[in-house]
Amino acid sequence: MTDNLFDELTADIDMNTGRDAAPDVGRESPVRTRAPRASRAEVERPKVWQPASTLPEPDKQPGYTYRWVRVSTLGQNDPRNLSSAMREGWEPVSVNEQPRFKLLVDPDSRFKDNIEVAGLLLCKTPDEFIAQRSAHFAALTKAQADSVDNNFMRENDPRMPLFSERKSKTSFGSGT
Repeated sequence: MTDNLFDELTADIDMNTGRDAAPDVGRESPVRTRAPRASRAEVERPKVWQPASTLPEPDKQPGYTYRWVRVSTLGQNDPRNLSSAMREGWEPVSVNEQPRFKLLVDPDSRFKDNIEVAGLLLCKTPDEFIAQRSAHFAALTKAQADSVDNNFMRENDPRMPLFSERKSKTSFGSGT
């Protein structure tokens, strides 16, 4: 009896396509309804776990650049590095300016009201200082490049001139 029921159910289905082999003309087709659309929240990728970064990113204030300055390495204080940063215009950031860092403050830190994480102190400086610093180092770099060029061209002889091109070419093929 089971074989007979199976034959009755599958008699009209084409086994290759899974569709009706010969649909009846008089039979009404079933009413199709759309499947409910998934909401955007259901379609979004799941959040991916990421390891916590050692140094959190501070909330930026307009007009300032932030940087972590080393104050100690392997438990040894580094006053020379901190002093150099202070002379360049970097100033420590107060916990009051970045309230979300209150839990990250090291209780044994020498900088009680500032943000120190793993021997690094969060500091800030005005953007104008950064622009001036960049211009200063760009001028030093240009002076060094000019010095190298002058030293190279000093060896120049009119009978066998040296080339001082700063361009490079890339060619493909046979080179003819």
